[in-house]
Amino acid sequence: MAPLTSAKTRPVRLADIAKAAGVSHGTASNVFARPEIVREEVRERVKAAAEAMGYGGPDPKGRLLRAGKVNAIGVATAEPLSYFFDDPFARVMMASISQACDATGAGISLVSAANNEQLAWNIQSALVDGFIVFCVDGGSRLVELARERKLPFVALDLDSDDDAVAAIGVDNIAGAGLAARHLTELGHRRFAVLTLPCADAGFGPTTREQVEMALYSATRDRLRGYFAELSRVGVDVSRVPIYETVNDEKSVWAGLDHIFAGAETPTAILAMSDRMALHALDWLRQHDISVPGDVSVVGFDGVPEGAISKPPLTTIVQPIAEMGRLAVKAILENDGSFSRQSLPVQLVVRASSGPSPA
Repeated sequence: MAPLTSAKTRPVRLADIAKAAGVSHGTASNVFARPEIVREEVRERVKAAAEAMGYGGPDPKGRLLRAGKVNAIGVATAEPLSYFFDDPFARVMMASISQACDATGAGISLVSAANNEQLAWNIQSALVDGFIVFCVDGGSRLVELARERKLPFVALDLDSDDDAVAAIGVDNIAGAGLAARHLTELGHRRFAVLTLPCADAGFGPTTREQVEMALYSATRDRLRGYFAELSRVGVDVSRVPIYETVNDEKSVWAGLDHIFAGAETPTAILAMSDRMALHALDWLRQHDISVPGDVSVVGFDGVPEGAISKPPLTTIVQPIAEMGRLAVKAILENDGSFSRQSLPVQLVVRASSGPSPA
């Protein structure tokens, strides 16, 4: 048999295999693409020739380029790759995206990076038909990079009001208002707020004015929703402690250390994510503070962990599964009709909220 390559190192092609096996180019192609229509003895002869010549099969990139589609969706974030597995919201969203892709036979490519340069390379080189971008951090940069690829993309939790960007989200102001109203109707008037990140500077005590300048619209809007409802019932929001977290245990626990060291402690905590609310429940339990006897806690997201926490978490439920399904549909169908969509949220009352003790 001929060697793997010629003296000029020309790669072995399918035509070479067909010639060596004594079959047509079309028959050789069918052996790799549709083997069930080729007689067994012919298949074996072609495969033997391919193995002897070191031919592994047609280049999938060439087939994909000819087809014009790869039947795969890129899911991109500026967070580390571990975000897809560590964050409860991301896990539920990815489960929904996976189910929607399974139903259509589409694949998924996770796109993440440790820095902007690597993120740009990963997005530019991803072999996908379009992108779903998680805009929890660096949303504007993700949108810019996705636009440069000139492929369809849908943004989740977009931190921008750009109507030209196809996006799926929820009304964060209305959702936060539901959370605050639930607690005020239970008689609470002493509150503390744990926020999502405002910028990239870390965590610590912050002010309403600083949150209003936050890079991320979810942070801004959820505080606006909380404070609009608290102000409506006469709460002096200038006295409500606000602590910026990075949505992890360390920053949430530091925030509660700070808040409960004050002269007037809250009877209710408004947490901008279920993840931080669950960390708050752990801190309160460690400090022998009863929930909801001494302090009520309300989260935001509706992740499964909230239903089995101790106590089960009252929260604002986002339709995460529906968001993922719609995002996949928008990419795969890509008929140009999808723009921006805001989905409704729902208050789910569980045992982490109760009447004010004071």
